[in-house]
Amino acid sequence: MADNVARSFRSLSAQFVRYSTLSLSILPSVCVAIGAVTGWLEALLAAVTLPLAVFALGRFPPVRRASTSNDDPRSVLHHALATILGAGGRMHLGATCLFVRADDLNSAIAQAGPSAAQDLIDRVKSRLRSALREQDAVIRLEDASFAIVVGSAAPMDIESLMQIATRVQSTLADPVQVGSGFARLRASVGLCQANGLNAPTPDAIIEAAETALVEARGAGIGSIRIYAPAMRARRNTRDMLVQDVAHALENGDIKPWFQPQLSTDTGRVTGFEALVRWHHPDRGPIPPSDFMPALDSAGLLERLGEVMVEQSLRALASWDAEGLDVPSVGVNLSSADLNNPALAERISWQIDRFDLTPDRLAIEVLESVVTSSPDDAVAKNIAALAALGCHVDLDDFGTGHASITTLRQLRIDRLKIDRSFVTGVDKDREQQNMVTTILAMCEHLGIATLAEGVETTGEHAMLAQLGCNHVQGFAIAHPMPFEETHAWLRAQVGTLVIRPTLRRKSL
Repeated sequence: MADNVARSFRSLSAQFVRYSTLSLSILPSVCVAIGAVTGWLEALLAAVTLPLAVFALGRFPPVRRASTSNDDPRSVLHHALATILGAGGRMHLGATCLFVRADDLNSAIAQAGPSAAQDLIDRVKSRLRSALREQDAVIRLEDASFAIVVGSAAPMDIESLMQIATRVQSTLADPVQVGSGFARLRASVGLCQANGLNAPTPDAIIEAAETALVEARGAGIGSIRIYAPAMRARRNTRDMLVQDVAHALENGDIKPWFQPQLSTDTGRVTGFEALVRWHHPDRGPIPPSDFMPALDSAGLLERLGEVMVEQSLRALASWDAEGLDVPSVGVNLSSADLNNPALAERISWQIDRFDLTPDRLAIEVLESVVTSSPDDAVAKNIAALAALGCHVDLDDFGTGHASITTLRQLRIDRLKIDRSFVTGVDKDREQQNMVTTILAMCEHLGIATLAEGVETTGEHAMLAQLGCNHVQGFAIAHPMPFEETHAWLRAQVGTLVIRPTLRRKSL
């Protein structure tokens, strides 16, 4: 019987060894020897347990760590993936490449200074390694980007992939000391698993992971995207747009359209929000979700901010000259803008150029961009703009993680309630309770409120009843080019487009 067991073991062992990255050809002999000495039962036990142990080890084949020499990082990344894929077998369809963009790292490096920059980068890299296994590879690419290579014997499901990505994000989110202060690094992650491609070569996996990162960054800071084939077509479109955006921006084809904001008390216009639009001469209107990543790839986000501020101030001066009452214009600033140490000085110069006062400009900051650290470059810029006299609006409130302390520290003037809380608020009691809670908090903090995405008369009326100060959305007006604003303003003065029937004065 021992001979039968040994033959069975040799067959079983061979199956496992085929899928292993280890050299384990001696295991059958070892187990036969065990059987000869101790009997067939022990041989059977060895036949079952040893291959299982081999298989468990093989589920996560080792990836050689990135070289610490001056090797090109892309070459190191390519080699790490080739090592896994070269081992062969279905086991390596689970090989995964993650591209991680530490969105706040550049500002933290600038804050740390040249002498401490490398130490900060090393600490970030060490944190990334702490979120992974010993055999996984972490490679710093360029700027604030890192690549991670994870080996797996079998394809991982979406939940497992997301767990890896969120673990990486959480590791970077812990405050890191920078000089005398602290910074919290937020990360966008794009990833691709080998089994998601028809031909998973190292180059194909790297390109797919990069494409997923572009999608993630386009969705907003802190987003995660897993590669899907449709992303390639979108990236090809963006790559073509990159060639056009610089010319379009300087030629005036990319420009602000203006959406009005109304007081729920009086119905008067309290301002406009400047929203970026592009009408391509050949392709027609291109949505911001398509061309903003192209601007980012071209390194033109700061230039876009300059154009939007300049044209918004020019519009204010024009409305003033026509005797039209527009108290302010809100302009969205990107993370790139808010990390520029010269931002406040640049905006102050533009305001003086048009002979306006700073309170005519509202700086709109996404909730996902703000941090709780007063030493952060973004926080310093917001404080400088507030000190200059500009209004500060916190945009898309409810989609991020801003705390009450953050609202007070950043001197927020107005909170813009995200449309996810507004849609159907007139019909949904739970929505009403959430909005009421937000409004009560803002009233106690002395912060004004504006509801975004108001699309129906019922929503407008309910928000007015609940005590929201301002409204904005299609129920008021669609965004319009500057040339159409004069006629709209003249038709609107002293009237209400939609007249709410109730208004609660206090909460």
